[in-house]
Amino acid sequence: MPGDVSETHAGRRTAIDMVKVILKKGREESLKRFHPWVFSGAIAQITGNPAEGDLVGVYSSDGTFMAAGHYQIGSIAVRVLSFDSDVQSPDFWEIMIRRALDVRLAAGLATDPARTDGNILKTDCYRLVHGEGDNLPGLIVDYYDGVCVLQAHSAGMFRSRKQIADALQKVYGDSLKAVYDKSSGTAPFKAGLDLVDGYLYRKDGFVSDETAVKENGHRFLVNWTSGQKTGFFLDQRENRALVEKYACGRNVLNLFCYTGGFSIYALAGGAVHVDSVDSSAKAMDMVEKNVVLNSFDSGLHTGYCCDAIDYLKNVPEGKYDLMIVDPPAFAKHRGALKNALRAYQRLNAYAISKVAPKGLVFTYSCSQVVDKEAFALAVFSAAAQTGRSVRILDRLNQPADHSVNIYHPEGEYLKGLLLYVE
Repeated sequence: MPGDVSETHAGRRTAIDMVKVILKKGREESLKRFHPWVFSGAIAQITGNPAEGDLVGVYSSDGTFMAAGHYQIGSIAVRVLSFDSDVQSPDFWEIMIRRALDVRLAAGLATDPARTDGNILKTDCYRLVHGEGDNLPGLIVDYYDGVCVLQAHSAGMFRSRKQIADALQKVYGDSLKAVYDKSSGTAPFKAGLDLVDGYLYRKDGFVSDETAVKENGHRFLVNWTSGQKTGFFLDQRENRALVEKYACGRNVLNLFCYTGGFSIYALAGGAVHVDSVDSSAKAMDMVEKNVVLNSFDSGLHTGYCCDAIDYLKNVPEGKYDLMIVDPPAFAKHRGALKNALRAYQRLNAYAISKVAPKGLVFTYSCSQVVDKEAFALAVFSAAAQTGRSVRILDRLNQPADHSVNIYHPEGEYLKGLLLYVE
């Protein structure tokens, strides 16, 4: 495929040689500040006819090389992989994967595959690559005890997935059990890609699509083929630990519970009882399995397979004194922002009005287009609507493995508040 990263080996004509994206005068400033996106409106000319996913070079109006990245059709025309020419190196992917792993090692979330001293962590699952946060826009890789699950959000990353799988094998060595590509729901379907999920690598004898991972000592079943996203929501690790800290002696409601992450932590923290609510029967089945997996008394937990908002509407006031409100993204693009903010306001008004006096509400938004200020304003409006006295005990965000590139603040997508309600 012309322009594919796989065709950038020495002796071949590279995509940068073939295609130049030339910017309008004065539109190179964001690249000088290392922002990883080039918008279509900033482009004056494209020399050549790149296919979506091709590797292209980006140049200022005076011909100065600025960056190299994947070309795509849309408002973001180029996702930058490098601000120099090293993207053409045959070991580019291995270098970038190793750099991403170094961040997780520094955060104490990963073990070094090269070490043989038996260092064992209480967590064996983490996000290895977080798109722009790891200078690999359009790529997500989650690690589950030796299994890497890949999601490409761009045509360029999808076309590079085999090289990425090869790099993962080089970085993790014999400890890597499998690499699974789950891009069918994330890569652009209009780009003419063969979007079929499947294994890019499997170690001899590895046949399972599911494994039990550890997170802060708790165990969770993860199924990367049938589960949502890559199988588990790794971004709430630290916030789940905070729920464990506050759960002792409380009746807990976990809304939009998925496979019960918050529920398990609440039970571990000494909750009197935990009710988990999700509309997915598959998710609720996994919740029950996770309760058993962690050896909790089944009498301490009840699962409800129903609409979380309908359940909350009908909850008697005061039944719960700790609530977790962690809905899916209400806004995936800016056009849905106003409706999303209204939805957050309504949902939080229900929660604040129903929680028991002296109760706690953990509330979140994972919508990238909803910033911290807008979310806080929606929750403030919800609190004012109820007329109750509400205090903010903590402001919550995403963990270290969902790293934010300082030059790309848009990567800070998860935000939350811990509320105390009188």
